[in-house]
Amino acid sequence: MEIRRLKLFLTCLAAAMLAAQTHPQTAERQAPAGRPNILFIVMDDVGIDQLKAFGYGDDTLPRTPTIDQIGRAGVRFGNAWAMPACSTSRASFFTGRYPLRTNVQGALGPDDLANSQLNPHEMTVPRLLKKDYRSALFGKFHVGLQGNNPFRDAMPLSLGWHRYEGPLDESGDPGSIDTTAGGVAAAGKSYSCGFVPAAADGGADAGACYSASSGCEQMTTTVPGIPPGRTCRDRGGIFDPGRSCTAPTPAYVDFATKNGHYVSPYTINYESGRVERLPSTDTRARTFRGTVVVNGAIEWIKRQPKQSPWMTTVSFSSAHTPLMQPPAALLASGAAATSGLDCGNVNQQRILMNQMVEAMDTEIGRLLIETGIARSGPNGQLTYDPAQSDTMIVIVGDNGSLGSTVKPPFDPPRAKGTAYQTGVWVPLIAAGPLVRQPDRTVAHMVNVVDLFRLFGEIGGVDVPGTVTHPLDAVSMLPYLTNPAQGSLRTTNFTQVGVNVQANGAMNGPCQISSTCTQIPVTKGVCEDNGGIWWGAGATDPLTTGIPQGGLTHCCDVNVWRASRGQPTYTIQPLTSVALRNEHFKLVSNMGRPYDAASNSCVGTATSTEFYAIDERAPRPKLDTADSNLLKQELTPIQQQNFNALNAELQAVLGSARPSCPGDGNMDGVVDDADRRQWQYYTAGASGGSSWYDFNLDGKTDGLDLAIIRENLGKTCAK
Repeated sequence: MEIRRLKLFLTCLAAAMLAAQTHPQTAERQAPAGRPNILFIVMDDVGIDQLKAFGYGDDTLPRTPTIDQIGRAGVRFGNAWAMPACSTSRASFFTGRYPLRTNVQGALGPDDLANSQLNPHEMTVPRLLKKDYRSALFGKFHVGLQGNNPFRDAMPLSLGWHRYEGPLDESGDPGSIDTTAGGVAAAGKSYSCGFVPAAADGGADAGACYSASSGCEQMTTTVPGIPPGRTCRDRGGIFDPGRSCTAPTPAYVDFATKNGHYVSPYTINYESGRVERLPSTDTRARTFRGTVVVNGAIEWIKRQPKQSPWMTTVSFSSAHTPLMQPPAALLASGAAATSGLDCGNVNQQRILMNQMVEAMDTEIGRLLIETGIARSGPNGQLTYDPAQSDTMIVIVGDNGSLGSTVKPPFDPPRAKGTAYQTGVWVPLIAAGPLVRQPDRTVAHMVNVVDLFRLFGEIGGVDVPGTVTHPLDAVSMLPYLTNPAQGSLRTTNFTQVGVNVQANGAMNGPCQISSTCTQIPVTKGVCEDNGGIWWGAGATDPLTTGIPQGGLTHCCDVNVWRASRGQPTYTIQPLTSVALRNEHFKLVSNMGRPYDAASNSCVGTATSTEFYAIDERAPRPKLDTADSNLLKQELTPIQQQNFNALNAELQAVLGSARPSCPGDGNMDGVVDDADRRQWQYYTAGASGGSSWYDFNLDGKTDGLDLAIIRENLGKTCAK
């Protein structure tokens, strides 16, 4: 997109947001003195089962001394729910709204239209704080994807951030591991972790390490157990095993191919409106994701004026698949023992998961020390005193852990992607100068949408008086300032579903173990999670003979397999919602079931499940498959809770924003502003997918203008 046009549109958009969403009396609000900075840290696929600070899991937990210390210095929320998937949680905590309002229903993939990406007219956290705070986001974005978003690489600017830096992936998540290790693998050979291992593991103990910018050096093993291929990869280079350096660099050495967490597209949104996408030869594009985003955050924070508060979001990709060895320097111990692991082995991925979390913990410590929020003690350990800090720290997981990495006693089959406890129960910590009586656990229910309100409260914003869109966020600051604060929620809600794709399409089927799911957004993501892809482009031997173009639904996979005498798979639901109160939980799953008797797909069906749950450490009561209370007659108390939860769940689902054809800017009125916006997206954004594509065909064109004209002057129901 041409930068001048983008800057003009963003300026107009900001003015429209201020006029539409800020009450006159709050627009002149004077922020309170002593507003603290805000450091928001997002962990990827790290459920509450992974962190020692919360008292669950077994003796195989990763070592996280930094997070543990922050937890002791602040408040640990032991009953926090996220949404079951990456994008849904991010859209929720950046807007304070459930997926049923933002329409970001599931993890975004490259085929999802702008209609399921965060609308630029939403009141986001950076907009909520914009009067007083500078806001920057470093790392994973995943509330929009370039392919169908009119703002392309400028998406963060369009949502209100002053600056963005990070690996802005076209698929939202790290790319697959480059098993050629940069093009050096011989024919028929592959390296499962993206680097050349030691000779004993089928690699080499000496060779040439080519840099994208500074030539080549001969390299041998210098640290026992760390092969030169891994050392070279950690530095951003490509290791040519058993060879000597040559000039020029051999043509087969490939600096262009992505490589999991190590080679990624790196994009910068500058405050001026300029957008820069770095080449894959740039050092930042070849630095471990957990390191490069911290580098960017440190540099930005240090540049901020002392008298101006800031909010910095550091959004890690750890520990999302593909799981792979972090740089050895980030690990306190055990790095050498993992150099020979197979990154495609599900059992060995559990070790890699721990190391990715430990490396993230190390980088969080570096972030705090280098920005002055904490200091390094006499033995190099972190020393954090929130009373001496002017920064509030909030750490959260975006959803439950991936099933293959779940720690006992949690439930691997009902993990990330599901509305069950293991899929939505996440670690949440808040620390800093506003916390009274630190080192305590709040057992009351909180939701990631509540973070939106917390950030506003920290910044002195009257959130309910400022935001005119319906909010689901409940106050959180009282839990920090008042140790005796009672519960501010009576229920908690979570939701995951299917995003909008052109003409009703959806993600293809992916078989993982004995289940079939349509959550993985692409063939690559499916395979990175140890799955077999049955959609378009299927290549696994098990899929040989399926129709060209692949199969559409998981039930189609079962029909195809059963007709050939092969066992069928358990089908994961397409959409899931859950609502709980203090002691009970209602889960509703909808999908396209398979009928074995007729060997056919049977439309769609919704199932309802009801559980008794609790959070007692170290062995909580979970919503496991054998504990559904509806399998037996309910007691009077159970029936009373079931009825109340069912009624409230229907009320929550029924509160979704009504369809308003012609209204793309979310103001509830179809007017000339919508015609002007439509014009922008057809001209400045080339008529592709946008929030003015009302007929959901992936184009913003005359058919959509006709819908605006047909509804012009209409005021929609709130």
